[in-house]
Amino acid sequence: MKKLPLNLALLSFLLLASVIARAEKADRDQPIDLEADTVTVNDAKKTSTYTGNVILTQGTLVIHADKLVVREDKDGFQHSTSTGNPTTFKQKMEGKAEYIEGNAQRIEYDGRMDKVQLYTKAWVKRGQDIVHGDYIMYDANAEYAEVIGGGQSSAGADAPRGRVRAVIQPKKKTAAPAEAGAAAGAE
Repeated sequence: MKKLPLNLALLSFLLLASVIARAEKADRDQPIDLEADTVTVNDAKKTSTYTGNVILTQGTLVIHADKLVVREDKDGFQHSTSTGNPTTFKQKMEGKAEYIEGNAQRIEYDGRMDKVQLYTKAWVKRGQDIVHGDYIMYDANAEYAEVIGGGQSSAGADAPRGRVRAVIQPKKKTAAPAEAGAAAGAE
């Protein structure tokens, strides 16, 4: 069996880490616009529950869910859980005209730890690169990602049951200096 220089799991981690780490940072300073069929606010517990066709927009970030629960901890950090069939997100990448998007049955965000977790039939995509798994986690503070297989893969019939699957496109190569000089001389 031929051994690859980097295993697929490592490539998946690198893909996910590079994708989530480069999300538009200015979005955090933008106001949050929330739409839903109903909202329940519990000031004593510092929770808000939005249900029915939930749409959250903050700058370039857009989340769609059937239900979104937002909780604020004692130090003011936001924590959220969105659920749906599926729940989705899309956000512009920092300094690029490119978006990161993904979906799962449940997405949890921990504002204190700056950690995102996607559960069940999860996938994250940037450009043509995509990673599928039953659980995807990215910890921005530790710059650590984890992708785990599980039940029936959302990657379709070509992915074995319970396996992680990633498709990573080759990087575009820049012209070598000699080639660039020859091209300039031909003008």
